[in-house]
Amino acid sequence: MTLLMAQDAGEDGKITKDEIIAGLDSSRQIPLSFFRAIAGHENPELRIRATWRWESLTSAQRAGLLDDPDPAIRETAQDRNWRMDPERVAAMLPSFGSRNGFVFDTCALSPALVEQCFADGTVLPLARNPHTPAYALARLARHPDAEVRASVAARPDVGPDMVAELREDPHGYVRMCARLHPFPRTWAEYWAIDQVIGHGPDCTCPIGEPFNKSDIEPDVGPSPDWFAACAVSEEPGLRRVAASWPGLPAELAGTLAQDDDEEVRIRLACHHPLAPPHLLLDVFVTRPAHRQYLMDLPAFPRTGWAHLVDHPVPEVRARAAADPALPDPPLEDPDASVRRAAVANPNLSPEALETPLVDPHTAEGAASNPSLPAPRMHALLDHCLNGTATPPGAAQR
Repeated sequence: MTLLMAQDAGEDGKITKDEIIAGLDSSRQIPLSFFRAIAGHENPELRIRATWRWESLTSAQRAGLLDDPDPAIRETAQDRNWRMDPERVAAMLPSFGSRNGFVFDTCALSPALVEQCFADGTVLPLARNPHTPAYALARLARHPDAEVRASVAARPDVGPDMVAELREDPHGYVRMCARLHPFPRTWAEYWAIDQVIGHGPDCTCPIGEPFNKSDIEPDVGPSPDWFAACAVSEEPGLRRVAASWPGLPAELAGTLAQDDDEEVRIRLACHHPLAPPHLLLDVFVTRPAHRQYLMDLPAFPRTGWAHLVDHPVPEVRARAAADPALPDPPLEDPDASVRRAAVANPNLSPEALETPLVDPHTAEGAASNPSLPAPRMHALLDHCLNGTATPPGAAQR
C-alpha cells in the first residue's frame, strides 16, 4: 500500500510515482485479494487502484465503485466495466484487431457477435466464455471439434442432460471433462481445473493465486475442502489439480506423493512445499523441463545421489558429483560440467584439490570448495590480486 501511494523519488526525478506503481503492477506481486481489500478504502486513490482488477472484485464492490461519491472513481469504474456491456464490447471490437480472441473469451457478447463467432469459426473462445448464452452452448456441445466440446463439458453452468450426453462422447478427452462434474460447481473451480487439465507433465505454467480467477464469482475461490475432495477423487485430473495447490494438508500431500499417476507426482513436486525430497529427485531425473526450477526449491535434496553417478545424462551426473556424501567424486568424468561439480564437492581432501586448482578447466570449482584450508585460500587471493606466483604445494596447510 505504501508503494501504491508513492511520491516522485527525490529532486533528481530519477523515478516518478507512476513508474513505481507501474513497476509494482507489472511485477505481478500484488495478490488479487489486495484489490478486493482496498475497494472500499477511505482513500480515493486506492479505490481507483482497486478498479485495475475489475473482474476480481465482488459484484457488490463493482456496484459500489460505479456509484462512488467521487466522480473520478465513477468514471474509472464505468470505463473498467465495458466488458459487461455487450453494446460497448461490439463497439470496441475493431480496435482489438488480431487480439479479438480476448474479447470472445471473456466479454459479454451480443447475439450478433455470438453468430459472428459461429460464422467465422471463432468458437473455442466462445466455448470458454462465462457469458456465452445457453442456446449457443447447446450448439457448441455438438461441434465437430473435440476441443470445443471438451471446453463445454468442463463448464460449471451446463445442465445435467448436456453433461450426460457429453459423457458418451466418442472422444476420450471430452468424456473425461464431462466426468469432472459435479466438481467444478463454480467458475473459480472451473479455472482451477482449466489451468491443469490437458497441460501435460512438462507444463511449466505458474500456479498461484490465478486459482481464484473468475469473471462471475471473483470473491469465491476454491475452498480447502474442494481441493481435499479433488485429492481423493478417482479422477487423475482432479488429483493433479489438488497436487498443484500449495495449501493441501500434509497428509494428503504425502498420499499424492505416492500416486500412481506420474503427472500427479510431478505437479506435487513442482508446486507443494511439503513434497518429499526423494520425489523432487525423481522428477529432476525423469523430467528435464523442471530441472532448473526444482534446484531452487528449499527441499531439493543435496544428498542421496550416489546411485546416479553413472547416469547417462551429464546434468544428472553433475548433481550426483556434488553430493557431499559421495565417497569418491568423479574427477575424471568425460563431461566438463560433471568434473566442475566434482572438484567443488566438500568431501574432497585439501590434498586432492591441488591438481584441480592448477587446471584452468577445474580451478574455479576447486577454489570454491569449502574444504579448502584458509591459508591456501589466502595464497590464491594473493596470487590473483598481486600476481604473486604460488606453486600448488607452496602454501601452508
